[in-house]
Amino acid sequence: MTDRIHSEHDQGVALLTVDAPKSRNALTLDLSAELAAAVARAEADESVHAVIVTGAPPAFCAGADLTALGKADAEGLRSVYAGFLAVAGCSLPTIAAVGGAAVGAGLNLALAADVRLVGPHAKFIPRFLELGLHPGGGMTWMSQRILGPQQAAAMALFGETLTAESAVSVGFALRLIEGDHDALVQAARDLAAPTVAAPREVVLSTKRTMRQTSGLSEHAAAVDAELTPQLESLAAPAFAERLAAMKARISGR
Repeated sequence: MTDRIHSEHDQGVALLTVDAPKSRNALTLDLSAELAAAVARAEADESVHAVIVTGAPPAFCAGADLTALGKADAEGLRSVYAGFLAVAGCSLPTIAAVGGAAVGAGLNLALAADVRLVGPHAKFIPRFLELGLHPGGGMTWMSQRILGPQQAAAMALFGETLTAESAVSVGFALRLIEGDHDALVQAARDLAAPTVAAPREVVLSTKRTMRQTSGLSEHAAAVDAELTPQLESLAAPAFAERLAAMKARISGR
């Protein structure tokens, strides 16, 4: 079977699956480029409102291909990063459905998503220290932003692994989904359902604003940042239609 990124656009969701079972879904340079291209196609498809990234069972992603990593210069490292950086930069909401081990660059791929759902066998393994390798791809920034400085230090400086349960307990994963990989992906689809039902431009603008406000220190600045896109949504036909429908439902009770 040829290693690939399986891309499926269905019911408003792009499901992107790293499918390289012999290597436990390790990201080769080709797979990383293919993942970046799949993210770009999802962004360009106006029927897609959310992206789910997962790995073919039993792994999520075993990291970067070590041969490519060992030969890489600065340009080569950026090529290794291309797939998960595309997820990190995606204009659409992203969910990582992690059913198995996420190691090294696979940990970065999980970190790159907006939200993480985990199956019972998920594990988040830094492995950088074990290899004598400095973290890359923005791992130190992403982990501190999501986990806070202490838990990020435990992973980056002490090589601590997170299980599915501990990932939920420290806030790295949103929730643990019992069952098989299909149940995990379905849970991700269910999570994405309100996003799929919403106007796409509102989804895109909300994510843009969240990125803008995440670095602000004052509430008033966030109010200002939200004002223009909120006014634009108030003036859109979709809001008027939905407001009228809601009023009709309320009056009919």
